[in-house]
Amino acid sequence: MQLDIFQVDAFTSETFGGNPAAVCPLQTWLPDATLQQIAAENNLSETAYVVRNGEVFELRWFTPTVEVDLCGHATLAAAWVLFEQLGENRDILRFATRSGELRVRREGARLAMDFPARQPELVAVPPGLLQALGLEQIDALYRTDDYVVVVEDEAIIAGLNPDFAALAAFDVRGVAVTAPSRHFDFVSRWFGPRVGVNEDPVTGSAHTSLAPYWAKRLGKCSLSAEQGGARKGQLHCEVLDNDRVIISGHGALYLRGTIFI
Repeated sequence: MQLDIFQVDAFTSETFGGNPAAVCPLQTWLPDATLQQIAAENNLSETAYVVRNGEVFELRWFTPTVEVDLCGHATLAAAWVLFEQLGENRDILRFATRSGELRVRREGARLAMDFPARQPELVAVPPGLLQALGLEQIDALYRTDDYVVVVEDEAIIAGLNPDFAALAAFDVRGVAVTAPSRHFDFVSRWFGPRVGVNEDPVTGSAHTSLAPYWAKRLGKCSLSAEQGGARKGQLHCEVLDNDRVIISGHGALYLRGTIFI
């Protein structure tokens, strides 16, 4: 069997930036074990699989170790492949996913993803979290399916060097650490060793929590953001009144090839 595969750098307009994701368009679904094996072989933070079903595309995301409920950068990558490589000429793509229907539309040179917003709730800091992050103190801790750790200096973000084994012990999808920024409305880094991704360069799904937090704190609905450590990407977020958040960014093709299985 031969399968097409694309690798797209999401949330950047240039290769070697943003967050790479593999995209495999399929005619029909393969066994879950095969999908997981391909994702493990790709060894990227996410591999997206797309199957057309009438006017909707079924979309699933796999890390090297597990299937996940939502992935922003691999959704953007999948939409980019459909628009730019496979000739989809409609303005809006509809995806059926484990998190409900997601829509991606063209917005000038960017692609805009319409996701459900997740309102972070203030929680107590669990024992060991600060030590795992290498932090002495934080401003606040919030939770959705991720921990959202708020600090007040973006230099702290750049200097993070977590203990990934210790972070993997916490019962959350991942840990986002965020701060206000001089050049963007906010910056962040995201760590997910529990789901097989020590650090994700740019995590669109994390911004479904980060954007509502910063929108409330800054009193504005349109936000600029940058995420990453050594490798960075940029996002634009718009928090809507209907518990949705629009997350937009660019994509850049790195490779197109064939899988033989």
